[in-house]
Amino acid sequence: MTTAVREAPHHNTLTCYTDYRCRRPECVERYLAWEHDRAARQADGTWDNLVDATPVRQHIQHLIAQGYTVHRIATIAGMLPHSIRDFIGNGVRGRRYRTTPATVEKILAITPDSTAPTFINPTGTHRRLQALVAAGWPLGIIDRRIGYKAAHFRKILTEQRVHVSTSLLVTDVYETYQGRKPERNGVAKHLARQARARAAANRWPNPSYWADRMDVIDDPDFVPEYGIGKRQIIAQEAHWIMRHGGLDRATAAQRLGVDKSYLDHAFRDHPEYDLGAAA
Repeated sequence: MTTAVREAPHHNTLTCYTDYRCRRPECVERYLAWEHDRAARQADGTWDNLVDATPVRQHIQHLIAQGYTVHRIATIAGMLPHSIRDFIGNGVRGRRYRTTPATVEKILAITPDSTAPTFINPTGTHRRLQALVAAGWPLGIIDRRIGYKAAHFRKILTEQRVHVSTSLLVTDVYETYQGRKPERNGVAKHLARQARARAAANRWPNPSYWADRMDVIDDPDFVPEYGIGKRQIIAQEAHWIMRHGGLDRATAAQRLGVDKSYLDHAFRDHPEYDLGAAA
């Protein structure tokens, strides 16, 4: 596992804190101010960052009338097909009536002459296959079930880019198998155990982990902190804010919401993050 610090692309929104674990003092203060405002507005009933999805639904219907498929719209927008279906009401979760401004911007930007890329970054494809393995699904068995030759999906895990059709296929396979227990669907117990052991050895997150993070499963800049204990995370974050913010241990612990003794233990367990700062 690498211990390199993953630098955020910018430090002027909340994403550097929430997605890149940036702990610069000014970024922490921005996030805390946002949290305080959110709590206050939720208390008085004025908090709502969603907007009417009607323009999105109408635009999707217009694109479909022009010959676009749901999969093509999803690919161009960088979204999952079922998220597009939710807007037009033929998804399993019913019609979606509100959405985020960012989603509105992405979908309305698609025009009838927009072209979907042929090859794309493989991150999301790899993560979906790895998650199925973590759930106990041997990739060879899935290969056979959908009519592919052995090792097809295993080979995809080594590719540096994937064809859009492959990405869409893997997305559909993931949606089909992620909620199924392998042992109850014809997979021998020892094969399911071997698959899970392989995933554990590689720290591949399972579908439960990604369930709350589907917005970043395709993001190559998002680093899953799966299989990492709280102490290691605290040690990493303390290392960052002490290094870039010039804080001592006591102040860093307070900023992270833990006792100094907890931070001491975290550094003791993970000395690679200890800057040797005076207590």
